Amino acid sequence: MNITTPNPASKANKSLFKTIITNLTFWVLIAIIAGILLGHFSPDNGVKMEIVGKKFVDLIKLFIGPIIFLTIVLGISGMGNLKKVGRIGVKALGYFEVVSTVALAIGVAVAYLFQPGKIDKSGLTLGDASQYTNGSAKDFSWLQFFFSNFTLQVLLAAIVCGIALNFYKKREQTILVLERISKVVFLGLKYVMYLAPIGAFGGMAYTIGKFGLETLIPLGKLMLCVYLTMALFVFLILGTILRYYKISILSILKYIKEELLLVLGTSSSEAALPSIMVKLERMGCSKSVVGLVIPTGYSFNLDGTSIYLSMSVIFLAQLYDVHLSFFEILTVIGILMITSKGAAGVTGSGFIVLASTLTALHKIPVEGLAFLLGVDKFMSEARAITNLIGNTVATIIISKTEHDFTELDLNPVLEE
Repeated sequence: MNITTPNPASKANKSLFKTIITNLTFWVLIAIIAGILLGHFSPDNGVKMEIVGKKFVDLIKLFIGPIIFLTIVLGISGMGNLKKVGRIGVKALGYFEVVSTVALAIGVAVAYLFQPGKIDKSGLTLGDASQYTNGSAKDFSWLQFFFSNFTLQVLLAAIVCGIALNFYKKREQTILVLERISKVVFLGLKYVMYLAPIGAFGGMAYTIGKFGLETLIPLGKLMLCVYLTMALFVFLILGTILRYYKISILSILKYIKEELLLVLGTSSSEAALPSIMVKLERMGCSKSVVGLVIPTGYSFNLDGTSIYLSMSVIFLAQLYDVHLSFFEILTVIGILMITSKGAAGVTGSGFIVLASTLTALHKIPVEGLAFLLGVDKFMSEARAITNLIGNTVATIIISKTEHDFTELDLNPVLEE
């Protein structure tokens, strides 16, 4: 009688195959590739996929409010030390300002080193920048920014409720109820995330179909500079900060790869906000730090946006052969240090910030924004990904400095 012995190699191959086809990252990557192919070879159908990507992002946004609110309220009420809330907030804002200023400086430095604006502007495609150049820059206000930024509104409401809950007689019972609600919300998020490949497909198909890969050629040098600068910032600056705390930037990027691909496909860092909060808690960051730093960071810690804004100003100066003195360069960085904090929450606010910066300089034509509109969508992925990584690192660092970082757990959290 012949007895067939199991083949260990065959079992290993089957196990590897099962791991791959059940991995969300694999399907998001396949969806992005499929979206690029559809958008390139059938632009009309690609553009029609806009609603698919948009609806997925809208669905994810439904979870942003409840997750931020529940995380912060439970975090503050469980902290038992209101002074710590203020300390975390001040520490986070200080960190945001320092790191985003470094991002601005790197953007200026790389733009001067590679000079992406030294090209013939007569061959560039002009977009319609009238909504940003015809007085829109003057209409920007911090009050409008707050009322247009849902994340900040929920953040403020949650902080107030979290503090108030500490003085409530039925605090323990209320916390138990909120914890049950939190479990239901996170379970709902887990199932919605299974739709991530569909959202990434729709977003990428629309981007390629609407703007076309050929639009990248005239401003290819600027695109390369932006992506190169983002990479330098992530691996050199953020990597060095993490290395000080004995954490590898590569391990963090591998851990949040699903979120990075999701942002790449949808061009929206908001699409990854709920799941990144879940992962950071599972990684070891305390609930209170995650709840305070991530929502605040999504409004005030926009490292990718800072790099893009500073590079764009220098790019336009080079495009129009405008010489900026050292003092004027410092002025650009100084203005953007403040105004870049408002480049979130309001559609087109990045261009409004650029317009207001150019207006303040009185040297570079504001109409130059029209040259950037054609490739802005392709650069938004780099901005959003860098913003996401920047806020992830910020949360880890604040947790470390608060000694609220427990054992590192880099296992996937949405597969449980």
